[in-house]
Amino acid sequence: MNRELSWLQFNRRVLQEAEHHSTPLLEKMKFLSIVSTNLDEFVSIRVAGIMDKVKSGDRTADFTGYVPEALLRKSIAMINTLVEDQYKSFHQVCGQLKDNGIMFTDMEALDSAELQKLEEYYMESILPVLTPLAVDRSRPFPLLRSKSIYIAVILKQRKTDPDSEAHLALVEIPANLPRYIEVSSTEGHPERRFILIEALIKQHIHRLFTQYVPVSLHAFRLTRNADLTLDEEGAEDLLDEMERALQTRRWGAPVRLELENSFNPHVLKLLEAELEIDDDHLLLTSSGPIDLSFLMDFSFSLSGYDHLKYPAFNPIYPQELSHADFFSVLRSRDVMVFHPYESFDCVNDFVQQAANDPSVLAIKMTLYRSNGDSHIIQALSRAAEMGKQVTVVVELKARFDEARNIEWARKLEQAGCHVVFGLAGLKIHAKMTLVVRREAGSLQRYVHVATGNYNEVSARIFTDIGLFTSNPQIGEDVANLFNKITGFAVPSWNCLSVAPTHLKQQLFQCIQREAEHASAGKPARMIAKMNALSNREMIDMLYSASQAGVHIDLIVRGICCLRPGIPGLSENITVRSIVDRFLEHSRIFYFENDGSPQIWLSSADMMTRNLDRRIELMCPVSDTEQKSLLFQLLSLLLEDNVRARQLLSDGQYRMVDNEAPRVRSQSDAKLLIDKKNRLADRPQDESSAAGFPFETYADEQQPGSVMYH
Repeated sequence: MNRELSWLQFNRRVLQEAEHHSTPLLEKMKFLSIVSTNLDEFVSIRVAGIMDKVKSGDRTADFTGYVPEALLRKSIAMINTLVEDQYKSFHQVCGQLKDNGIMFTDMEALDSAELQKLEEYYMESILPVLTPLAVDRSRPFPLLRSKSIYIAVILKQRKTDPDSEAHLALVEIPANLPRYIEVSSTEGHPERRFILIEALIKQHIHRLFTQYVPVSLHAFRLTRNADLTLDEEGAEDLLDEMERALQTRRWGAPVRLELENSFNPHVLKLLEAELEIDDDHLLLTSSGPIDLSFLMDFSFSLSGYDHLKYPAFNPIYPQELSHADFFSVLRSRDVMVFHPYESFDCVNDFVQQAANDPSVLAIKMTLYRSNGDSHIIQALSRAAEMGKQVTVVVELKARFDEARNIEWARKLEQAGCHVVFGLAGLKIHAKMTLVVRREAGSLQRYVHVATGNYNEVSARIFTDIGLFTSNPQIGEDVANLFNKITGFAVPSWNCLSVAPTHLKQQLFQCIQREAEHASAGKPARMIAKMNALSNREMIDMLYSASQAGVHIDLIVRGICCLRPGIPGLSENITVRSIVDRFLEHSRIFYFENDGSPQIWLSSADMMTRNLDRRIELMCPVSDTEQKSLLFQLLSLLLEDNVRARQLLSDGQYRMVDNEAPRVRSQSDAKLLIDKKNRLADRPQDESSAAGFPFETYADEQQPGSVMYH
């Protein structure tokens, strides 16, 4: 199945969360926002790439049979339908919010006192930053910013006849001002009412054009091609080259034009001519405010409406790490942590303890996407200032986080860290931290590897898994991988599998081994959880294993190009996608292995870019209890019949719905991890000699959870 169309189906599943009757109202607003931000990236990168192929005359069909022109037409049609349904949902949610005392209103609905207060706000906070851009013979059409909202203003001179020449001006809505403004409640209006900034600007647009009469006002938004062209091989300084490329991104070729309803046809004709918009571009007319991404902030900022949101969720601190210092714990056992159910503070504390410990000699870490006020970056800076050897691999090419990564890189360099920007042609996507500590006259390595980024914010809303260990083989492998990235090392591996050299081959070997077991009549099964599956070789390998009799359960949140359930090809493969409160992000690969299961955690999805064009790692889980816990977690995901969608052989997704007890995997996973922590807090003689019996978790996997009810 086609990669781009599969992604659009995923964004449709996100929209379904906004449409679902059980989703709280303000959470519906968040999902509507996510649909918009998802589309922004998809349009500016993927659709833009297809357009480039069409313009170049490329008629090559992809392996699903689509030539670029046909794929572009299909994508545009699906996007138009998706956006139309998104705005239908938006208006429905607005109606329901109005019943709860929250509403977006029009200027005409406000009384004189409210209008006066808004006018004062406009004069003080908005007017000084507005810049009218006239379009006439002496002033050429301005270069419009990508994803900024503009108001197109048609003006006529005062005291002239109605048929006099019209003039056009554009006004950019400042992106650094709040998109919505709360109207002060008066005695007659107990509800909370909001107007959008564009409505207030329109109301007072005449103050920008004192000698003219505005006769038409309509908003629009342009999206440009945002894919970066980076000359990594020829660049003398990769940091400078990235900064140069970022400057060009905002002026890429037009891809999409979003218009306010009833947009002036004469202005549209001018925009199409100036921007060279034709039938190969996305032209969308919105039945509501352009760009609904502001709804995320709107939903978060509203206080006093907890009943319209998911119940507050507070992750717990991992019990295994709460009683002693990290190093003493990890010398005796590995510790696995599950975000967002367990707090990311443990990762911060690990780095901070390493930074403050006088016995720690070196810290090495990869950073792909981190939050702006990261405690980790502060700890690394402090460690370098204290004289420790600190090496930070900063991936500058993390899409749309490039500017932030440049800022971190400069701060870390100023603190004395060795900052490395990776390898030409390869993104560094592996998530790993290495701490080298002097203990009893020798050096000991401590490692953290993870499926997700070192980001405190995303760790509260993404499901990810981290493994803390002092395993010597893993420590040696991680040290070798850092040496490969920062130097000229050509390492061999003890237990890790690393892309782009070995990881795909390791997966192939594991899948082939399951096929051989199935052919021999031995137990053979595979469960794989990931964000996307699009690599053709991997899909063909899974088809072959299915034909050999291997039962394969795939949990793929987003893109899935494999077609399950086809007799003779993939009848032994099931695919399901779970879209819920938290973004499913962890990558877990389970292989039955004739009754001796192997489980791997990975930073990589089964996509060509991950397997062939990135540095990724896949780490085995050796602890029996942890493997049991991961299997139970995978089982919950496969039993989900509340938020799971199953992929059918015709390429469509349907909700999993049956008469079995309701299982909502994320809520039950919370119960599972809570019990893990309760058992970890028991005295040794109250559990098992080896730790704690994970098989006892099953007795508390009840449907529903305090997280939702």
